[in-house]
Amino acid sequence: MIDVTPEQARTLAAIVATGSFEAAATHLLVTASAVSQRVRALEVAVGRPVLTRTRPLELTASGQAVVRFARLLEMLSADLAEELQPDARPGGVRLTLVINSDSLHTWALPGLAAVADKVQLEILREDQDYSLELLRSGAAAAAITTTAKAAPGCSSRRLGVMRYLPVCTPDFAARWFPQRASAETLAAAPVITFDRKDDLQDRYLRGVSRKDLQPPRHYVPAAHEFGEAIRWGMGWGLLPEIEVSDELRRHTLLVLDPAAHVDVPLHWQQWRHGSAALNEVAAAIQAAARPLR
Repeated sequence: MIDVTPEQARTLAAIVATGSFEAAATHLLVTASAVSQRVRALEVAVGRPVLTRTRPLELTASGQAVVRFARLLEMLSADLAEELQPDARPGGVRLTLVINSDSLHTWALPGLAAVADKVQLEILREDQDYSLELLRSGAAAAAITTTAKAAPGCSSRRLGVMRYLPVCTPDFAARWFPQRASAETLAAAPVITFDRKDDLQDRYLRGVSRKDLQPPRHYVPAAHEFGEAIRWGMGWGLLPEIEVSDELRRHTLLVLDPAAHVDVPLHWQQWRHGSAALNEVAAAIQAAARPLR
C-alpha cells in the first residue's frame, strides 16, 4: 500500500505553486532541507520520481496525482470546517477553474456568479483545446474542455456545443467580398485571430479551400476586444452564435456564408473525488450552459 502523508502532498503542491524548494520552504515556514527530505520520503513512498529537477521544475505523472490529492485534501478540509461550523461565514473553499475566454464572455459567468458567495474562485483563462493539461497537473480542480474522454482521476460531462459563425461588417464585406467569400477572396482579406493557439479561423478556411490559405492576420487576445476588432472593420473572424444573433438580425454584422459554421463541443471535467463546493459549481455551470446547442 502506498502511504502518502498530507504533509508530503502539501509540500509538493507548495513547490509547484511557488516554483522552487526554497520558496516552498518560506511559504511552509520550514527549512529548505525539510522540504527536500519530505520530497525524498514522498518519492520513496510512491516508488518513483514526482518531479523532474529541471528549470522550471516539472511534475511527473505521479507528481500530478499527488498534487491533485493535496488540492482535494484542501477542499475536503474546507467542507469539513463548514459542516462543523455551519454558522461560520461561508465562502472559505477555494477552487481553481480553467475556462476559455468565449465561454466566460458569453454564458459561463452568470453561472459562477450564482455560487460566488459560497466559494472563492480563481479562474485561469485558457483555450478549451489546451485546458486539460492544467487539470491533469493539479493546477485546477475543473476545466471546460473539448475532450470528452475523462482525464485520469476525473469525471466528464457534456455541456453542449458552441457554434461559431464567420462574420464581418457590411462595409468590410463590400470591400473584400463584393460577390461572395471564396478561397481567392479569403486569401487576401484580413482575418482576426485570438492568439497563436487559436485554430478556429483556420478550420473555417480549410473547409473553404483545400489549400493552406495564409491571409493577413491581426492577433487580438481578449474576447471583448476580439469582437470589437471585427465590429471596427479590422477583419473578419469567427464569433459565437449566441453573441452575435442580435447583430445579425439588425444587419450590423453579416455572415460570410449562411451555410458555414464551426462547431466546438464543450465538456466539463472535474476531479472525480470532488467536494460539495466543487459539485455545486459544476451544477451551476451545467445550468448556465443550457443556451448551448
